Amino acid sequence: MLSPIMPETGRLLISEPFLNDPNFKRSVILLAEHAPEASIGFVLNQRSNLMLSDLIPEFEHADFPIYVGGPVANDTIHFIHRAYEKMNDGELIAPGIYWGGNFETLKVLLAGNMLSQHEVKFFIGYSGWAEAQLLEEISQNTWIVSDKYDADVLFSGNEEEVWRDVIVNLGPKYAHVVNFPQNPNLN
Repeated sequence: MLSPIMPETGRLLISEPFLNDPNFKRSVILLAEHAPEASIGFVLNQRSNLMLSDLIPEFEHADFPIYVGGPVANDTIHFIHRAYEKMNDGELIAPGIYWGGNFETLKVLLAGNMLSQHEVKFFIGYSGWAEAQLLEEISQNTWIVSDKYDADVLFSGNEEEVWRDVIVNLGPKYAHVVNFPQNPNLN
């Protein structure tokens, strides 16, 4: 098994380099919830062509990109943030990182341009695993679990570098993986 640590809320799932599933190819997922019966996370590096103002017209000036959190319930909007001092709400999922919060407070903050893209990230849908499914995928080396990351990577606007950066951050044992071609037939 590639992953020496187990999944927990607030940890990252990093896809193996040759994963062909288009939902998770070279993806990095923040686990917002992990329990024996189910896990929920958000793909951090799959930006859609949508902006928040496209989905919620009352946020007409909210130029925040929307990320595809995963293939489950993509008719829902979720957000993570690191602005608890402004939001005064949200479920703590990692030190200084929160999932969700009061929608009315969010509206006021966005209308007043009091939040930046470095503080909040929006997703349509999420990634979900049923009981034991994620552990099975980890045992098959689909995912590497990491608890070592800079919170800035969660809010990075450079989606193409997120996977690479978290792999390199794992140390020399994994760093060479970033040089693998996306298509193993080109190797």
